[in-house]
Amino acid sequence: MIILGRRIREAREEKGLVQSQLAEILHIDQTNISRWESGIFEPSAEMILKICKALDCDPNYLFGFGE
Repeated sequence: MIILGRRIREAREEKGLVQSQLAEILHIDQTNISRWESGIFEPSAEMILKICKALDCDPNYLFGFGE
């Protein structure tokens, strides 16, 4: 779970987005982004696909399978 959160943060920052901007794109509360990135919670499979689309990244990257 820690890798997933770190990778979400890295992909978000690479796109030049702050948490609130990604939350707006995903139509969720910014608190969810914070919780994912800190490893407190993990997004659902459906949300992971939405995150990948929003951040233009591959799910394998988010799970730590590739650099």
